[in-house]
Amino acid sequence: MARTGLVLGLTLALAGCASSTQERVNTYRQAGYQEYQVGNYRDARQSYEAALTLEPNDVGLLYNVASCHDRLGSDAQAENYYVECLRRSPNHATCRHALAVLWVREGKGDQAVRMIEDWLAAQPKLADAYAEEGWLRHQMGDLNGAQSRLQQALQIDPQNTRAQVELALIYEEKHRPDLATVLYERCLRIDPNQPDVTRRLAALRNAANAASSAPSAPGA
Repeated sequence: MARTGLVLGLTLALAGCASSTQERVNTYRQAGYQEYQVGNYRDARQSYEAALTLEPNDVGLLYNVASCHDRLGSDAQAENYYVECLRRSPNHATCRHALAVLWVREGKGDQAVRMIEDWLAAQPKLADAYAEEGWLRHQMGDLNGAQSRLQQALQIDPQNTRAQVELALIYEEKHRPDLATVLYERCLRIDPNQPDVTRRLAALRNAANAASSAPSAPGA
């Protein structure tokens, strides 16, 4: 009976420690998020690193630390964390996009191309992989190829907001604001917390209203 009580006490103590550790991780994570939102990337990185020390297998924290390094211009450190995040979570779409953006910015577009092609080959039924290649083709000026990939992404997952936004941007370039508006509206129904999409949609609506209220040319 005494032994049972000892085991139970030890179990409760360990559970308490685990709970305390998780609370500290959450505190650091929240602090990091708040600092990041106001542009204090150095402080945000320190908070995320503190959380990562307590929770070293958390891929979200790896990505957050990488993103802070990226914002601070520490490209090498950012790349290391992005790569480690993808090693542990290969389908972390946001991380893969961030790494591709970093490589393109550094003039390593060929590495970004290979990475995305390899991802698509490994995950031929993953909408995020098609969306990422669509984004890259757009960056390279291949609007038709980008549109095709993004439409493939939406065939796999019609709710994929990343593919919808990227396709809307292409429609804007192709002077089809009507189609872009439909996609932006659909995105915001799925996820209203997209300030960039909200701004672009407002701009399109304002332009449409201005065009409709403009006086007709004489004799038209």
